[in-house]
Amino acid sequence: MRRSSTRRSGQQNPTASANSTPVDLYRSASSKAIIKELERIDHLFQSYVDKSSGMIDPEGIEQLCSDVEVDHTDVRILMLAWKMKAEKQGYFTLEEWRRGLKALRADTIGKLKKALSELEKEVSKPPNFLDFYSYAFRYCLTEEKQKSIDIESICELLVIVLGSQYMPQVNSFVAYLKTQNDYKVINMDQWMGFLRFCQEANFPSLDNYDPDEAWPLILDNYVEWMREKQSLHQRRTLPKLLWIST
Repeated sequence: MRRSSTRRSGQQNPTASANSTPVDLYRSASSKAIIKELERIDHLFQSYVDKSSGMIDPEGIEQLCSDVEVDHTDVRILMLAWKMKAEKQGYFTLEEWRRGLKALRADTIGKLKKALSELEKEVSKPPNFLDFYSYAFRYCLTEEKQKSIDIESICELLVIVLGSQYMPQVNSFVAYLKTQNDYKVINMDQWMGFLRFCQEANFPSLDNYDPDEAWPLILDNYVEWMREKQSLHQRRTLPKLLWIST
């Protein structure tokens, strides 16, 4: 009995396989890996999403913070929002979630936890930090057409964003903001001006601060307040030193 010359229908075509270059095979494997990674990122999103809104809401973010073992006021959570380019404070959309976690190559909680430490290093680079600092202000604009933030919120935000780098300046400026009565809110120009102040002004002497260099008026007032405090301290200290020397 003669054997059939017809090939079985599921057998691999050796010609097609032979024509596949290493680059084609790499692209195919890479494409599959990307799809799998995106599926895991989406699955992770579903762990925190509010089903009614389709977004991760403040409650979901609080649970996320618990899972990655950071406080919800930790600056790294704000950095994560920056990486996602999140638009609404306290909420992450699926698109934002995908953008951030794909950039961080984090498709599991364990990977995300490790990625947050690397994210700190990324943000600390000067160009990135300037963008992050500006974003932090915009992220807190919760109302449509809002252009300024109340003093209490600004004081909290300064501690979170600048506290690790410029704590003496932040503590001093926050003390001023809480005692003065001229300003109820802070705008973007004033916010950015304080970062420049931290980077350029000698603190606490302020001996290189020049009010003619187009600083925001609130910083001129702050420096004047600081110098008055320093002068008062010197007047109180000098008699004690003279008494001790005699």
